[in-house]
Amino acid sequence: MRPARSAHRFPPPRLVLVAALVWAAAACQGQARSSPAEQAGSIAWTEPSAYTYTLTSTGGERLLIGTFRVTVRDRKAVRVVGLDEQGRAVVRRAPDAVPTLGGLLRELAEARRDGADTAEVRYSSAGHPLRISLDWSADAVDDEARYVISDYAVTDAR
Repeated sequence: MRPARSAHRFPPPRLVLVAALVWAAAACQGQARSSPAEQAGSIAWTEPSAYTYTLTSTGGERLLIGTFRVTVRDRKAVRVVGLDEQGRAVVRRAPDAVPTLGGLLRELAEARRDGADTAEVRYSSAGHPLRISLDWSADAVDDEARYVISDYAVTDAR
């Protein structure tokens, strides 16, 4: 008498689950991650036409390094003050180099579109960005950018 062998036509459910998890993890590799709150913040926040904020920009070998106080009117940076030596040097050389918050979010969107290794944002509970981290290539040196936004206040458009 021959022993009865179990003949499975389909893989056991546990194997299917493990395979699906491995496939999902591989599909997400390299994509920028953000929490549901970050995703909601990016949708909920609309750049006002007039506001002020302080930007601290670090990382990489690029022009925009330093701390700046930025005044925005009609969604354009109309007044930029360098708050440290690096910031003052940028304002002297290229005052138009300091972006609005909308400009920073466009840079983030471009980095995500271009497949940057890091393109992350953290939003405040009010919805505006607080921190943006970009690194176009993890293998490259000095191509990263870190932006910290503080002292954000909506102002009168006049």
